[in-house]
Amino acid sequence: MNAVTTPEQNTTFNEPQWLQVLFLLADTQTWLLQLQEGLIWQLPVKNRKRLLRKSWYLSATTLAHILERHYYKVPRHPLASKFTISIPAIVAAIRDAYQQQPEPLPDSTLLQRVWDADTPVGYDITGRVVSMVTVITDASGEIITAFPGVAKPLGSSE
Repeated sequence: MNAVTTPEQNTTFNEPQWLQVLFLLADTQTWLLQLQEGLIWQLPVKNRKRLLRKSWYLSATTLAHILERHYYKVPRHPLASKFTISIPAIVAAIRDAYQQQPEPLPDSTLLQRVWDADTPVGYDITGRVVSMVTVITDASGEIITAFPGVAKPLGSSE
């Protein structure tokens, strides 16, 4: 009576082809991760390895997002805060923000670390020159974004 039930046979499932695609994707993903780490290693920043640890990971996609949205030399997102320091200095600031205790980001499941660089790093969304850098991560430490200034709580009028 306790018959083992098997999944319905999918007659269109081509296992050899599926395995081939799976291994191709896995190899491609490994290759892309190696390229990404190589890109980070090219930056003239000390202790780059800290940006690639599993608990504080800066991906090429995230760095591209940060620079597209928050680097003053990229003329997109004119109402966003902007870094006015060099790319290596931005990456170093993100690396150094790790030393701060993560705090919950208001109205979110994400975490933030706010680090004071003690020197101007850019301007916030109000146009004020700031020395603070905010790095937003998920619970595992993967960096989501970073920007000069501090996060404005949702619903805040300032």
